[in-house]
Parts: sequence; structure tokens; C-alpha cells
Amino acid sequence: MKAHKISDSVFCIYADITTTDLFEGIWPIPNGVSLNSYLVRGEKTALVDLIRDWSEAPKQLAEALASAGTGFDKVDYLILNHLEPDHTGWLGEFRKINPKAEIISTAKGINLVKTFYKEETGLRAVKDGEKLDLGGPELTFFETPNIHWPETMMTWEPRSGTLFSCDAFGSFGALGGRVFDDEFSPEEHAFYEKESLRYYSNIVSSFSTFVERGVEKLSGLDIKYVAPSHGIVWRKDPRAIVDRYLKYAGYSKGATEKEIAVIWGSMYGNTKKGVDAVIRGIEAEGLPYSVHRIPDEDVSYSLADAFKASALVLAMPTYEYAMFPPMAYVLDIFRRKHIFGKTVLRIGSWGWVGGAKKEYEAMIEALKWESVPSMEWAGAPTGQELAVLEERGRELAQAVKA
Repeated sequence: MKAHKISDSVFCIYADITTTDLFEGIWPIPNGVSLNSYLVRGEKTALVDLIRDWSEAPKQLAEALASAGTGFDKVDYLILNHLEPDHTGWLGEFRKINPKAEIISTAKGINLVKTFYKEETGLRAVKDGEKLDLGGPELTFFETPNIHWPETMMTWEPRSGTLFSCDAFGSFGALGGRVFDDEFSPEEHAFYEKESLRYYSNIVSSFSTFVERGVEKLSGLDIKYVAPSHGIVWRKDPRAIVDRYLKYAGYSKGATEKEIAVIWGSMYGNTKKGVDAVIRGIEAEGLPYSVHRIPDEDVSYSLADAFKASALVLAMPTYEYAMFPPMAYVLDIFRRKHIFGKTVLRIGSWGWVGGAKKEYEAMIEALKWESVPSMEWAGAPTGQELAVLEERGRELAQAVKA
């Protein structure tokens, strides 16, 4: 692993994480994720954000620092924009290597240093707009709370025009030896765009209002590099990732794509027959749609498509007088991630008795969904019921297009 030069004073150093572990203990990362840190050097040296001991990340970062002619022991300041353990978990080991480095964060961040890592000395809380002169480059700290933890800040280096944005403007996906946006092909960018949406919907979507506030707060900066803590460093078109995040934030307020996310689970195929009929109706209207079978596919992926879609089809059988449990989990995640304001069709089969409807309606009460008439049937759907389901699919698509 090597350091990637942003300017004479600023370098990106990162670790590619390739593992079967789940990100945050929840989200799959089959294509990995990067943990990005940044080296800023003047007469003094600052390291912006750290890593956790994960998939040999400390070794990868040490190699990158060595390629830039330095090491952990040479760092004067450790800047912690965000205290989530993927960016700070190796703090105790860092302190053993370098006990003299001053740790800098917001006041809330410093409190988390104390509670997470039991460090009490060599800590400095900085205020919004406060500066740190490194003897050449100068860093400015901007509080950007709730993107996506309350203590979060971003760090600005004006000489190179680099915004160290931590979890904001990040993405899933390992980098594989390249870091800058102009080093990736259009096909690769399409992959990272999907992974940035999944990252945003999984991790940031509940805080979309704060994303908009943060972008507005920093709008006066002449940003030449957007340097997040996960994913691509943007230099050719730094505005692209900012605009992408603003678009994602807009999804939370109803500015969604005219498409439908079909999310379904079936025990013995009877609910699936209904899903197939609804899809025929959607296709007849020529509307884009995505399909996600639960629990075969992780909720992470259906969440991403549901977040950006205007409408949903939710299909599940009744299971022991209630909803099919994997689909109940999906709805719980949707509630936690604020998947508000959708137009929704719910369908499903039942065996000896229904019951999914009552639990479903209780779970969606806070989501402000506009529900089109749902449909349930006993056992296998009849030809007449399939015709009605196909028509419901057409009607849902027409509502989206209207």
C-alpha cells in the first residue's frame, strides 16, 4: 500500500477492507470498503482520522505512511472527525506507539475518546471555525453534527482546497490501488454510484436534513478535493459527489425516482404467484422496477432501492397470525431509516387464517405512506385474483407516472 499525493503537503493513505464481516455489524460488504486517513505535513504533521484493527488495516496504513517517508510515531496531531470505531478503534495501539500526539476533536468527540478509549490526557476540544497552524498548511474545523453522529466535524485545508469529510460523501467498495475519481472507468463509477446509494440509505438516510445543512454551511469553500473516509477521493469533479448526496437527501423529502421497488417473501410459492401478476401489470405500463426477495437477499439492497423509489410493492404471507417474520424485519428497518412518503401496495396469501394485515398496519403507522387497496387471498390465487393483482400493478404504476 502506498500514499497517494493530493498536494505537496497532503496525502491520502488508506486500507482496503476485504472481509466477510458486516459493516456496523449489519450491512454486507461483498466488494469491501476502504478506510481512508489523510496525512497533512508542514513543520508539524497531522493525521486526519484513524482506522480499526480490521483486515490488517494498521499494517496497510503503516506501509502507506512509510511510502511518504513517515510513520505513526512522527505524528504531532491526530484529528478525529468522527468517533465511530471504524475510524478510531486502533486508538489505544496508536497511543502506545505515539504517546505525544495531541488528539483533536469536537467537545462531544473528546468526551467519546474518554468513554470509548479511557484516554484522559493529550486531548484538545476545538470549536466551530477554530484553526490549527501546522507551519505551512493550516487546518480549519467545522462542526457538522449528525452526519451521522452528534460529534461529527469536517476538516478543511484551504491551500490544497481539500475537505476531509469523514463519513459524508462516502461509499462502500474497496479501492484496489487507486483513489481519485479520474482513475476509474465509467463502468466502475456506475458500481461506486450504486454502492454510494446503498451506503447512504443504510447509514446516513435518517440524517438527510443534517446533510443539507452541512452542505449549505460549507458552500462558501472553494473545494478542489472531497476526501471522505470511505471510498473515492474526488478531484476531477468534486461537486459530483456533493450533488449526489443532495439528491439522496431529497429522496427523504419525496423527490424520488419514478420507479417501484418490489420486495417480497414467500413460503411455498403462493405469494410469489401474486407478485408475478403485479409485476406483469407494472411492465404493461413500462415503468422501471427492482425486485428483491427476502430473506434470500439482505435488506441492505432492498433498502437502497426502496429509498429512491416513489412506490413499493410489499408482499408477504401470513405466518402464525402475523406477518412473515423476514418481511416484518424489513419494515422495522424501513421505520428506523425513515423510508417515508411512499405509495405502497401490500399483497399476500394466507393458509388457515389471515392476520398479517393488522401487524402490517401497526408497523407502517409512522411512515406516512399512501396505501393503495391491499389484497390477500387464501392458498393459491385463482385466475380471477391474478387478474385483479395484475390490474393493481398497472394502477400503482399509473399513480407513479401521474
